[in-house]
Amino acid sequence: MKSIIKLFSLSCFLFVGFVNGQEIIPDDVPIKKEKDSVINKTRIKADGVAAVVGDFIVLESDLDREIAQLEAQGADLSGVTRCELFGSLLEKKLYAHQAIQDSIIVNELYIQSLVEQQIQGILAQTQGDMQGLLNFYKKESEQALRDEMYEINKNGYLAQEMQKKVIDGVEVTPEEVRTFFNDIPKDERPTFGTELKVAQIVIIPKVTDEAKQEVIDKLKGFKRDVEENGASFITKALFYSEDMGSKNNGGLLPTMNRKRPRMVKEFRDVAFNLQEGEISDPFETDFGYHIIYLEKIRGQEYDVRHILLRPEVTPDALKEARDKIDKVRDLIVSGKVSFADAALEFSDEEETKYEGGQLTNPTTQDFNFELTKMDTEMYTQIQGLKDGEISEVIQDEDRINAYKFKIMTVTDRIDDHEADFSRDYLKIKELALQDKQVRAIEKWQKEVILETYVKINGVYRDCDYQSNWLKTQ
Repeated sequence: MKSIIKLFSLSCFLFVGFVNGQEIIPDDVPIKKEKDSVINKTRIKADGVAAVVGDFIVLESDLDREIAQLEAQGADLSGVTRCELFGSLLEKKLYAHQAIQDSIIVNELYIQSLVEQQIQGILAQTQGDMQGLLNFYKKESEQALRDEMYEINKNGYLAQEMQKKVIDGVEVTPEEVRTFFNDIPKDERPTFGTELKVAQIVIIPKVTDEAKQEVIDKLKGFKRDVEENGASFITKALFYSEDMGSKNNGGLLPTMNRKRPRMVKEFRDVAFNLQEGEISDPFETDFGYHIIYLEKIRGQEYDVRHILLRPEVTPDALKEARDKIDKVRDLIVSGKVSFADAALEFSDEEETKYEGGQLTNPTTQDFNFELTKMDTEMYTQIQGLKDGEISEVIQDEDRINAYKFKIMTVTDRIDDHEADFSRDYLKIKELALQDKQVRAIEKWQKEVILETYVKINGVYRDCDYQSNWLKTQ
């Protein structure tokens, strides 16, 4: 258990920070020795090559920059040594190097959009002080900063994709889960906090056919303006799209891959049937109505932009939905119908109505929500509710619906308890899977380190690494 926690806590540093991907330079660049390895010390030292991993190098300044970046993001580095962080940089370089060997493809447009988001995000916090940003990162021009950030994001992306590839397909059998649990000493078994089972009934306001047609006509107009008048699809997305996650990037979505589909089926079916440069007709998904612009096809990968519009919900539809949920609540409170039966008969939420309204924990895939890890919004909505008590009507929204009304109840409560194999099987299975993934990564690292050129210089040769970076065996 302790090894799982330590390895996974360190992995959170793996893809964070500004670390250069540079050409190899001679080994004889001097490195100034340090007397200690505790990170929260102030040092002035000459920059030099601290390590070489495959086609990548790690400079002395890279580690300092990594620490500064983590601290700026609010990371708690107390108790973490420079050696541990240096080891995580070596891992990142190893993943990136192997990703290149395995010909993992990088979506250049996606990386450029990440750079733009990062720069704009920093500028928003510094009142647009670009010169201050350049001074902080010791860059002479904005382009030099963008070039470095591009390399950082590219190598981070490669490392992340390589790690995914390593653990892809790792699964655990029920017997492996049982063995994992039985091997945990009784005094080291995890304790799970108070858990609640939560149910809800949701009423969604109906959208009129007129409102739907109005949105379809708008999207057709956007398409016509781009195709016939040379208007910019990107500009249309920036001004009109209601997808907050992509509109600031001109509607650009993460790369779609035929072999690893992530979008909903209706979206994929349209996107994968377009030609480069083609714009789709308006089509509907649960999220609203879209048009797609297929920008580029690279083998199995598709770069797409889209514009999303949602039909407007009328005041009459809002009132009708509110009146309905009020009546449902009155039926339950008066004892005329159970919460579970009311959910089955009246709820508009397909995912929960057939389970008596029970919400599924997206992390554990069971019905239990640990109180200390519960989503803040959910906690706010159910705090103070006694078991079996029905909440007042709550107006809410989600990614699909701009308006919805719901009532909630706590159907069961489990107090703090030591892990029990039967009751907590899904949580234990997740821990067992993480353990197996860690061992898969360790095995992969051990093999690839031996096959890859690795050179550690100076004081970093004195570090006690978990991986065999010094190739002592």
